[in-house]
Amino acid sequence: MSVFRFAPGFRAAAGRCGLKQSGNPDISLLVAAGPCTAAGVFTTSLVKAAPVLYDQALLAENAAAVRAVITNAGCANACTGAQGDAAAREMAELAAAAIGCSAAEVLVLSTGVIGVQLNTAKVAAGVQAIAPALAADQAQALAEAIMTTDTRPKTASATVTIEGVPVTVAGVAKGAGMIHPMMATMLSIITTDARVPAPLLQAALREACDASFNCVTVDGDPSTNDTALLLASGVAGATIGPANLAQFTAVLTDVCVDLARQIAADGEGATKFVTVTVSGARAVADARTIARTIARSPL
Repeated sequence: MSVFRFAPGFRAAAGRCGLKQSGNPDISLLVAAGPCTAAGVFTTSLVKAAPVLYDQALLAENAAAVRAVITNAGCANACTGAQGDAAAREMAELAAAAIGCSAAEVLVLSTGVIGVQLNTAKVAAGVQAIAPALAADQAQALAEAIMTTDTRPKTASATVTIEGVPVTVAGVAKGAGMIHPMMATMLSIITTDARVPAPLLQAALREACDASFNCVTVDGDPSTNDTALLLASGVAGATIGPANLAQFTAVLTDVCVDLARQIAADGEGATKFVTVTVSGARAVADARTIARTIARSPL
């Protein structure tokens, strides 16, 4: 059985730092060999967690040079005020110090209980423990460490030939449902070894998310932390431009749809997996509106 890996150019590590009451893995790092372009799609909730606000600001300034993603599970760092904002920045600083880059190159994700301050001392200890173990074969461990109420890790990958070069898109996700309240969050970290300018990467991720994660509903509620990130290492050598963007977006969408289906199938308390198909609509946007209305209806 093959071991799931992120796209070439990325290493991962995961472990325990004590944020989860269960004692399960709850801290992870994704690190690129060099600066990557990055893109993000975030929650539409009016209440956004500190890591979401941090990532949005970082990508607005530095989407062309991202090195890492640090993720904690067990504490959402949401509705935590100025202290939560400082904790998100500290997470980036801790990861940067451990891998040797600037905090401005580190994206931050959190998932877990809302309204509780993040114990950054535990995060610091966890980062120090896992950083030496960064390796290409630890992607599955990262997928497990970001879980909250999920019953199984979610991974997906695909390869396409662009400019005569194999290009990989590989990612992980976690989901479940809103409990206690809003304890779970949709998170996804996707990687590619293609070289993609940041604006095109953002456009591709937005289109892929609209056709995948944004078509999923488990209980009809958005989270404060919902985030999908896409990092492009460029090590494959193939460059994505306007002429082949559609080809790249198609394989990215396939990976996102695969992950979205896994999220829906593993929804908290789910016993059924339902696909709503709309035909005859005047536009894709109309079809999606109709499908969402049906899916979210309690009737």
